[in-house]
Amino acid sequence: MNFFKKLFGGGKSKGGGDVENLVRENLEGLIEKAGFDLNFDVRSDQEGDGFQVISIDLSGPDEEIMKDRKGQVIDAIQLYLKRVVQHHFPEDKTSIVVDCGGYREESEAALIERAENLKTIAIEQGKSVYYRALPPKDRKVVHQYLAKDPRVKSRSLGEGLYKKIKIYPAKGGNAGAEASASAES
Repeated sequence: MNFFKKLFGGGKSKGGGDVENLVRENLEGLIEKAGFDLNFDVRSDQEGDGFQVISIDLSGPDEEIMKDRKGQVIDAIQLYLKRVVQHHFPEDKTSIVVDCGGYREESEAALIERAENLKTIAIEQGKSVYYRALPPKDRKVVHQYLAKDPRVKSRSLGEGLYKKIKIYPAKGGNAGAEASASAES
């Protein structure tokens, strides 16, 4: 228990008990201790059911360090901040999203572009194709994108955290897609 108090602090935030202030304080401390030359912008949006989304955009001379190694530093900062909030406010419904110079959008666009290419091959050749092993957050992006097209199906294959994605033609998917396309015309 002492280890977690040292890592995450005591029971309550020094910043007035506000989640956004807690995030700001911890991010400032993290950037200072790590010696990064970064600025950050924190935005908080309330969604339905009391759900809060805190978006953090990092910028500055050390942006490339954040984006290096497929954004692992960005992911690590995001996970750290999520754990700090969970520790201080266990009942709170807050999602934290950390980005740096549009990295997440660029990464998602690249995943979707590759999925589109593989989807086209699967449809044209009528056989299964495989997307390289991906972490869960990237697989989710690919699966959600492919789910929009009734001509193909996808599923994750493998063990552990990183799994491949199998993309294959849906049975009767072509006819259904053509019929709905002609009905829309």
